[in-house]
Amino acid sequence: MSKRIQRVNQLIKRELSQILLREIDLEREILITVTRVETSVDLSQSKVFLSIMPENQAAKAIQILNQLIYKLQQKLNKRLKMRPVPQIKFLEEKKTREAGQIEEILEEIKEKS
Repeated sequence: MSKRIQRVNQLIKRELSQILLREIDLEREILITVTRVETSVDLSQSKVFLSIMPENQAAKAIQILNQLIYKLQQKLNKRLKMRPVPQIKFLEEKKTREAGQIEEILEEIKEKS
């Protein structure tokens, strides 16, 4: 992955995190964290991976964000000093959940031995 793509990923992650934290009013009990961003080589699209707590609210949170995607994209376009600004797409982060499950299994094994 090129350094430019890595910088774009970090920039989108930081700016979207700020927007979600300060400007988007989701239900109080839902916590959303931008875990990583994967931008295509041609800078046309960015997959934004989200960790959502509690996990049973993940589908609802993604649905709400997808309804607000036009507004979020506009805010991101204004903040980023680059062209083109990649089109964002929200996805639920599965790797952190899998890592958590692995940690739990390892703890169980540790306790048993």
